Amino acid sequence: MAIFLDEAQVAELLDMPSCLRVVEEAFCEKAEGEASNLPRRRLPFQGRRFMIMTSAMSRKGYAGYKAYGVGRGQDMVLYKAGEGLVAILRSRRLGQVRTGAASGVATRFMARKDASRLGCFGTGHQAETQILAIAQVRKLESIVVYGRDPQRRKAFAEKMSGLLSQDVRPADSPAEAVKGRDILVTMTNASQPVLDGKLIEPGTHINAAGANTLVNRELDEIAVTRAGLIATDDIEGAKIECGDLAWPAERGLLAWEKVYDLAPIVAGLMPGRRSGEEITLFESQGIALEDVAASALIYERARERGIGAALPF
Repeated sequence: MAIFLDEAQVAELLDMPSCLRVVEEAFCEKAEGEASNLPRRRLPFQGRRFMIMTSAMSRKGYAGYKAYGVGRGQDMVLYKAGEGLVAILRSRRLGQVRTGAASGVATRFMARKDASRLGCFGTGHQAETQILAIAQVRKLESIVVYGRDPQRRKAFAEKMSGLLSQDVRPADSPAEAVKGRDILVTMTNASQPVLDGKLIEPGTHINAAGANTLVNRELDEIAVTRAGLIATDDIEGAKIECGDLAWPAERGLLAWEKVYDLAPIVAGLMPGRRSGEEITLFESQGIALEDVAASALIYERARERGIGAALPF
């Protein structure tokens, strides 16, 4: 019988280390042709957008889709081979954790092994899990965060200090958030670039995770063109909605053929960086493959623990 899991139950069942593991496994399956992903579609609906995205993981036997945009919530519908519909999950927390996990996986395979100084642009709930995930894959010696609102960035730094049990410092300027950093993350809703490419130091790895519409940009064209290796969680999706890459591509500054899928990097089929001085960039769109992988983990744990409301079908 299918089950329903609310936000509190999803949060109880999904931890970051486990999400990192299943998202990494999902990218390996994608590289090996055992998982597929359809990019997000945004449908006009009463002056807004209704969004739907779907993926299937053949080896694990799960498929599903996430839909949102009509109400306040996000809903994940999960199917299992031979059984049909097995779960409906509220997925706001799920999305927050798996988005962080994707950047964590990219950092694991694309950042220098000794990278330990993180700079974060963004002070919202999505920025929180970006930092938590990166802290799982690299031993961070220092963390600075920048947001436009001084009070919010101070409060965010204090919150993250408590969650990580180490000092997280608010930066007074964008330049301060970049100087001396070897890992950068941008998780904002900016329509104009927040990261100045001229300031990025050699050997830095960048996770750009906020700009997943064509009208949003977090990185300027200098940041993009300085990157020696650019990867994204799904190239077809990036062509549809990655403002950071579409802007320079439309102006002839970037060829899509120079953008790679993260999956073969994770699977060990190609290197995530080619030198210690190379700047690497991961453009995260947030894809359904990550949702299905995390949902399958949550569902299996829920069944083991007897959690979830039974649905009448």
